Amino acid sequence: MTLFLSEPQEILFVESSETGIRIDKFLAEKFPTYSRSYFQYLIEQGAVLLNGSPIKKRICPEEGDEIEICFQAIPSPSLHPEPIPLNVLYEDEHIIAINKPPGMVVHPAPGHPSGTFVNALLAHCEQLAPSTDPLRPGIVHRLDKETSGVLLAAKTLIAHQKLIEAFSQRKVLKTYLAICIGRPPNGVVNAPIGRHPNNRKEMAVVPKGKEAISDIQTLAFQDPLSFVMIRPKTGRTHQIRVHLKSLGSPILGDPIYGSHRINQALAPPRLLLHAYRIIFDHPVTRSQIHLTAPIPDDLKGYLLPSCQPGVDFKENVL
Repeated sequence: MTLFLSEPQEILFVESSETGIRIDKFLAEKFPTYSRSYFQYLIEQGAVLLNGSPIKKRICPEEGDEIEICFQAIPSPSLHPEPIPLNVLYEDEHIIAINKPPGMVVHPAPGHPSGTFVNALLAHCEQLAPSTDPLRPGIVHRLDKETSGVLLAAKTLIAHQKLIEAFSQRKVLKTYLAICIGRPPNGVVNAPIGRHPNNRKEMAVVPKGKEAISDIQTLAFQDPLSFVMIRPKTGRTHQIRVHLKSLGSPILGDPIYGSHRINQALAPPRLLLHAYRIIFDHPVTRSQIHLTAPIPDDLKGYLLPSCQPGVDFKENVL
């Protein structure tokens, strides 16, 4: 999508009640017509100045600061192959599964026109299944940008249709691992999720939301962190993150639903959520496929001693 604005520049002055908010979020709240990712794009382009100088998106403006925004058109997302290395977990003529690294966006979108999983797939595969969205060929499910782990895609039309159907009918079994703040209780969370009533860019547990079910188990705990396994039964936007927040145990490193104070104190490199395992019937052969993405090093650094590599917790717990 290409965006043009009739008023390309704006100057704001930060008031005392507006301090302590990251500048990308601050601007998205000031200009609700535009997304937070749009302002992150402007910041990366040097089109947002704080007191006359370019800044980073993590900066929190202070009272009296002058912010100048030079609005720009967003490059239109387009599909083209990019030779981005992929850590392939499984591949045949119908499907491919990779271990997605943190930081990789799944498909092109405004603010992320290239460098995505789809761009990498186009270079890696001879064909991808067509989709109703031309920017998402082969895509059957998503992971958030900072979430690592198992990610599936379809090469053929029949595989795409069958996998979409399996996900919608809850026939795909998914297991996630996370480092959380506090200790969430074990058990099934059945709490509906919808748009946040006051911040439309966030999700929340709301009475009239869509059904959302997650099975949560704490594997280990050492104050203030816990090592948690989550098996989502539904696939709502930000479901795991929202459910853990609702339990008072947000994921460490979550910039939206987490604890700003603890994130700053412990300085995790990212949202510490990992799509560890997925089990499903092959869409064509019908054989059962088990795929596991090894726990990444950045998450291992926060594992408790009882769950460090060398301790056989996988067979007993996972």
